[in-house]
Amino acid sequence: MEAVKTAVQTAVKTSVKKGVSASKQPKICLIFATRGRAELLGKALAFVDMQTVKPDLIIVSCVTDEDVGNLASRPGLLVIKGRPGLTAQRNHALNHVPDGFDVLIFLDDDFLMHRTWTAAVLEAFDSDPSIACVTGMTLADGINGPGYSFEEGQKILAETNDIPQTMIAASTGGPYGCNMAFRVRSVAGLRFDERLVLYGWQEDRDFGGQIWNRGDRVVRINTALGVHLGAKGGRMSGRRLGYSQVINPLYLAKKKTMPLRDALDHVLRNVFSNITRSVAPESWVDRRGRLNGNLIGVWDFLRGRLTPERAEKL
Repeated sequence: MEAVKTAVQTAVKTSVKKGVSASKQPKICLIFATRGRAELLGKALAFVDMQTVKPDLIIVSCVTDEDVGNLASRPGLLVIKGRPGLTAQRNHALNHVPDGFDVLIFLDDDFLMHRTWTAAVLEAFDSDPSIACVTGMTLADGINGPGYSFEEGQKILAETNDIPQTMIAASTGGPYGCNMAFRVRSVAGLRFDERLVLYGWQEDRDFGGQIWNRGDRVVRINTALGVHLGAKGGRMSGRRLGYSQVINPLYLAKKKTMPLRDALDHVLRNVFSNITRSVAPESWVDRRGRLNGNLIGVWDFLRGRLTPERAEKL
């Protein structure tokens, strides 16, 4: 534990040398949970470097040395290794955030930030002390299609000049996990639910629901922009994802971190989509695998089994 503490102190001191003042408020810690995508992570970090307001510390939560490659020696970066799984890796990072930080940012390793993303988020927090969670707007989201190449995402950002002059903070049921920020004091004691295994699936909604249940605001703002590449490498199998599409929302409804109406909407939309598109599936989606997982999930639900961790065994 002493070695970890020393590593954290070294990373923070190095970031100060880079021009980020440790005495400036608020202090920002940015977290990536990644596995098997070191090259993509490096490209995402390049956009962090272009921020008008830079984080004081970056934590990369991974599983093996290969997950970060030569990025491990990057100044201002703390690399920690632990169990695989998005929720487990994010919690591992939360356990290593030093005292004295004010804002936590979670980014996917395939999210490219507009250079004013962090500044826009801080403006939102400054505007209303009841705002505990902020998520931004995606200019393009490859998760809904075959995905964008890095070059395509870079071009979209480069051509984005029309940033809204007036920030609008709209309350939302939950943040979008690829780009979300939290006040540290508002998430004290909270953790991501590790029963939501593998890629998580609705883990962001669950975490936001925990904040909402505390009476704090969860908002989406129109001024924190970025591109989610939706990279397909490292995703879970269609069968596992299909199971999670059914079980996870219903599990969250039981936990009361997602309204039952929203959970049913998630389930019905995904099952309907997998049924209709299984006839002529997209090349980048395992529709039949997802549908198979959907059916297993429905059968488990009818038997009274809300076991999101079962997805890991399918």
